[in-house]
Amino acid sequence: MKKRFLILILACLIHSCSKNDRGELIGVKSNKFFSDKPHGMILVPSGSFTMGPSNPSAVLDQNPSLKTVSVKAFYMDETEITNSEYRQFVNWVRDSVVRTELAVAAYYKIGEDNSEDDPLWDFMPVYSRPSDGEEKSAYQLYLEENGLGELDIENKTTYRLNWDVKIPWERSDYLDANYAAVLEGGIGPDLLEDYEGFFTPADSTPNGLRAFKTKRIKYNYRDFDSKNNKWSTFKEIEVYPDTTVWYKDFSYSYNEPMHNDYFWHDAYAEYPVVGVSWEQAKAFAHWRTFYKNQHQRKSRKNIQLVSDYRLPTETEWEYAARGGLERAEYPWGGPYTYDDKGCFLANFKPERGDYIADQILYTAEAESYWPNDYGLYNMSGNVSEWTDSNYEKAANDFVAGLNPTIEGSEENQLKVVRGGSWKDVAHFLKVSTRDYENKAKKRSYIGFRTVQSYLGEDVGFQENPNKIF
Repeated sequence: MKKRFLILILACLIHSCSKNDRGELIGVKSNKFFSDKPHGMILVPSGSFTMGPSNPSAVLDQNPSLKTVSVKAFYMDETEITNSEYRQFVNWVRDSVVRTELAVAAYYKIGEDNSEDDPLWDFMPVYSRPSDGEEKSAYQLYLEENGLGELDIENKTTYRLNWDVKIPWERSDYLDANYAAVLEGGIGPDLLEDYEGFFTPADSTPNGLRAFKTKRIKYNYRDFDSKNNKWSTFKEIEVYPDTTVWYKDFSYSYNEPMHNDYFWHDAYAEYPVVGVSWEQAKAFAHWRTFYKNQHQRKSRKNIQLVSDYRLPTETEWEYAARGGLERAEYPWGGPYTYDDKGCFLANFKPERGDYIADQILYTAEAESYWPNDYGLYNMSGNVSEWTDSNYEKAANDFVAGLNPTIEGSEENQLKVVRGGSWKDVAHFLKVSTRDYENKAKKRSYIGFRTVQSYLGEDVGFQENPNKIF
């Protein structure tokens, strides 16, 4: 009898554990989500503001109309993207391109021999396949039955690159003659094609050192169009900044040192990157999302991926630039470009032809001058910044009042540029001044910063941990 009683109790416990919702609607169990602050970013709280100029001028202002709008919280880069940060992107793309070519060369040279003694073995494409004697999983059998899952060297989605092995760049460290042929160009003793190579000869570079062929550093990606529920075609973007902008933007002007040194020299590592188009800035944001999520997948199981990094909309940019100061003309609030000691508050051109009146001739370090009340540096001056929004002159008259923007189209190639730069007069530094540029253009005075949407409960201004009192 006692035994039956114990069995009955055990059965009740099992039943109660398997159906602990008691027939109630309790929702699906989920992990507690905490929004991690991205490195180098500042939280801009949700809020509303009056978009448009404080003192409209029909002559100077591109859009004198006013509109009250509301914006959801987001993270924004504390500074403009620097040369150092953009170099990380360029170097990753460079390494990816080289690893891909080495993987293809290794595949055709080694084939199915599985010769681990071959110098190119470590660069073989990586793909999932069962080991000898290992039983195939149900999914592997499904792939096999449908002609899927096999390595296709022409299709990069069927394999991964081996990032664990370092690329020997120095000629003295080359693995063998075949490896040298891939990097330097030409024909290797065991390779089937004549390789283009990745380096420009030393006698063709300004400093007399061999340099990587920048035209070969291309980032391939595609976007998902959520409105039409489809992927875009693959885009191939040359990511290296155009250093010739220092010549092109200023006729009859000696700017050769900036052309030669600005992007790659460590003296300018923390200066804002310039010479990048809107398309290159978009590619950077896509890579930043991919790079972070790649780390997320490797670090922990069941971890949620981060929201996309992207360019700010025009509205987000103006809202962030104001720093919570309604009707302010500049990020620092006042109507003047200098403080009570006569010191300029931003890097710009105070007078015609006088670039040095503010003590800085070209760009300044990205973390220069005082930040605004959100903690954001150089929202006015230094370099103008790309936004994600298309330019329409009368935008304020028809955009929505909630997170307004104007999306891109093939017909309109103009993108809104905000903030003014080191070569602009004070008018362009006003938080409401609108400017624009063709999205394919690259300038010595246009850079960018990225944003990331804040997920979860809205954060109001009083809760903003970044506010400077």
